Order: sequence, then C-alpha cells, then structure tokens
Amino acid sequence: MVFKRLLGSLGVGGPTVDTVLDPGAARPGTALTGQVHLKGGDADFDIEHITLELVARVEAEHEEGESEGVVAFERFTVGGGFRLGAGEARSVPFTVSLPWETPVTELHGQDLGIVLGVRTELAVAGARDKGDLDRLSVGPLPVQEAVLEAFGGLGFGFRSADLEYGRIGGTGQQLPFYQEIELTPGAQYAHRITEIEVTFLAGPGGMEVVLEADKRGGFLSSGHDAVNLFTVSHDGVEQQDWNAIVGEWLRRLLEHRASHGSPGDHGYAGYHGHDEHHHDGQRSGPGMGTVVAAGAAGLAVGVVGGMVAAEVVDEVGDFFEDEEEEAEDEG
Repeated sequence: MVFKRLLGSLGVGGPTVDTVLDPGAARPGTALTGQVHLKGGDADFDIEHITLELVARVEAEHEEGESEGVVAFERFTVGGGFRLGAGEARSVPFTVSLPWETPVTELHGQDLGIVLGVRTELAVAGARDKGDLDRLSVGPLPVQEAVLEAFGGLGFGFRSADLEYGRIGGTGQQLPFYQEIELTPGAQYAHRITEIEVTFLAGPGGMEVVLEADKRGGFLSSGHDAVNLFTVSHDGVEQQDWNAIVGEWLRRLLEHRASHGSPGDHGYAGYHGHDEHHHDGQRSGPGMGTVVAAGAAGLAVGVVGGMVAAEVVDEVGDFFEDEEEEAEDEG
C-alpha cells in the first residue's frame, strides 16, 4: 500500500514524494531495497535529506491495562543535498540493512497480522514532512522457518502473533520490543500445556529462541509458566534434525530442568539451552486484529475463517490510514 501526498508544511505547490519498495518480502538482517520518487512543485526546492524510518504497531502493558502505539525502531538517511527543480521528476534508489530483530510478518506468504511500515521523511528548506508510509513485509530467516516448521511437524498450530513493548532479561535483545508467536499444542502435548509462545532474537552470529509454555495445572497444582532460552546458528540449517532439536527443547521446557548445555552435551550442533529467564515487562495475549486461525497440522497451511482474516486486513489498512491522517494533521 503506497500513499503519495503533497508536502503540507510547504503549502500548495510543494514537491511530492512516493516511496516504492522492491517486490517480495525482505528478511531480517538483509537488504531492503527500493526507490524514492520525487516530483518537483511549482518552484525549485533544496532537498536537505531523505530519511526512511521503520515503524511498528506495538502493544504495551501498564497499570491501566493494555494499549497499542507506533514505535520507530530504525532510521536511515538515503539521499539529499540537491536542488529539485520545478516539475522535475527524480528517483533516489536505496539499499539499507534491516535490523536482525525485525519481526516476521509472514510465513509462506501467510500474513501473521504483524504491522510494520516504512515512513519517508523529507527535509526541504528547513521544513520536515513525513511524506509517505508503506507497508513492510518480512519473511523468516532459514533458521526461523526451520524452527516453526518443526513445531508444525510436532503437531503445533499457529494461533496469533503480536509485538510486545519491553525487554526479555538475560538475552541480547536490541530493539525496545519483541515478537511473540503463539502456538497451540497438538495431541502429543495438549495434556501438558495449553499454549506455547516463541520469540526469536536474531543477530549476525546466531539466534536466541525464547520459549514460554503455559502449563496445565495438575490435580494438586495450579498452572504456571515455564521459560527457556536456546541459541542456534545460522549455519548448517539444512543438516539439522529440527524435529529432534525442538522436541528436546520441549522436553526440557516441560521438565523445567535447570541445566546449562552446550552443543556437545546434547549432540545437536549449533544450539544450547538455558532455563529460567525473566521478562522486563509482562507477556500477554494477542491484541485486536492479530489473531489468525491456522490448521493445527502445521504452521504453513492457509488461513481458515475468512472473517478473522478480513479483520486483520482491515486493521492493517486502518493503521496506515490513521498514520497518514496524523501526518496530514501535523502538516
């Protein structure tokens, strides 16, 4: 979705900006490419800088309850320092690197309900304007996809995904929020847990996987959460038995065993586990519009329940429309 509008801060006759991202989903830690198309107004203008800002719709918990807001998590200056003539058309290509922790918005083309955007800011003759906002689609890294496919192979199904403001203690988290992917257990695990939440914290050297399970309470015990942290490498993804690895993670999670493993200890090259990491901020369920129903046989199956899927699409559209209206009001 692309919005092109007049630079309100410059009045009628100012230049317009239209940012177009190259087709296809980007990947965390890789290049995001596209072009910023400028069209001159009724007079010449000095373009001081062109800045791209990555934004996300994030949920936050507080004393009054829960609310949603927009968080900017990266900025890139991609051009500027030139004069744009009256009526002149100019395109500025760009290549920027997405943060490694950029949330995943889709899996096998299936929208997960996460809303990310690229906002373009133009600085012209001392005035700044947000310009235009485009939706950003991000697919999983190979190791992220392998882990999710393994959960699917073990009978787990996708329930929802959201972004939570806050930090997870004991991790290398860089962004001010984290993504939760909530999964429902298959028959093999349904008697022991009601759901599991997966958080990926990727970096150039590998990825931390945080698992949080809502355990079912026994006859003499109440239900409680168990949290484990595991690390995996980006290398050799195809050579790993991910069903076995994730199955071991689940066993450790459910047994709540306090151990500090290493690749050699467990026989799985490329990961180790730690128990009991705590969150600086609480985990919560999905916000409105983030719930997408998927088949329990695997995470890659199509969405079922057209009404739920339509609600997600409507809320995504509302996000961008609200942002555009806010920018126009500021202008």
